[in-house]
Amino acid sequence: MHSVLITIPMFDAVIERLRSHFEVETCGERAIETPDELAARLQGKAGMLVAGTPRVDAALLQACPDLRAVCSMAVGFNNIDLAACTARGVLFSNAPDVLTETTADFGFALMMATARRISESEHFLRAGQWTQWRYDLFAGADVHGATLGVLGMGRIGQAIARRGALGFGMPVLYHNRSRLDGAIETQLGARWVDKATLLRECDHLVIVVPYSAASHHLVGAADLALMKPTATLTNIARGGVVDDAALAQALRDRRIAAAGLDVFEGEPAVHPQLLSVRNVVLTPHIASASLPTRRAMAELAADNLIAALGRGPQAGRPPTALNPQVLAAR
Repeated sequence: MHSVLITIPMFDAVIERLRSHFEVETCGERAIETPDELAARLQGKAGMLVAGTPRVDAALLQACPDLRAVCSMAVGFNNIDLAACTARGVLFSNAPDVLTETTADFGFALMMATARRISESEHFLRAGQWTQWRYDLFAGADVHGATLGVLGMGRIGQAIARRGALGFGMPVLYHNRSRLDGAIETQLGARWVDKATLLRECDHLVIVVPYSAASHHLVGAADLALMKPTATLTNIARGGVVDDAALAQALRDRRIAAAGLDVFEGEPAVHPQLLSVRNVVLTPHIASASLPTRRAMAELAADNLIAALGRGPQAGRPPTALNPQVLAAR
């Protein structure tokens, strides 16, 4: 029987399901994140179930020669060196689709909270500072009818565009490396523009691009300078896509009105200047965090792990493998 490691706290039912196929080692209540601990605990393990951390690179794979499958319950995989996995014959899978609608719900909610200054006004109320009604008390920006800008138009970006166009009557602009099919653009009421036009013309920018070396600091100081001073920025993509230091300065200088951030460079650390400005809503990377969705993400990772290591009716056919060719080479 293969041995596997779960590197993150996990649903009991998912652990028990995996135990019907493997010898399972769990991490307890705290995720395994340091390379040394991970390498030590992976000795003799054929597979592991991970999320957005830890880093899986060539050095780790070389130190863990028994490893044959890395299955993530996240959709993003900037913590995984996919080429190194393929070179060593290690299957890697992620968890697309199951979190699309939940993440889009949250992204839209975060954008609305940012536009309407909900977090800022709650802190004001809790501090006992609300003593009278005023016409301009935390007056923010409208969402309905405003121009929605989507940077990155994959599954989640399209789901956000659909909410804006159909639910709130928002004109939708988007920028993506490749343009959508015309029929999809029509269905979403979305218009492709270049990045600079997107930044200049949108009232509310939502960022949903995957992280890579090419998208590092995709939105920096020069990009923020293009935006309207009344505009908001919402990032539910990955930390590092936005230059957090430049964003904090833009917020402090009111070069843009506000920001909503669910992801950060170097998280769980947050840039200290972001913690000291009022016009930002901060959440701890929870865009996919509904219980049904997180359970579906975990179950999909378990499906992949079971199939990758040759047990069950789907043996040899992990449903969302990104390098399934390694199985044929075994």
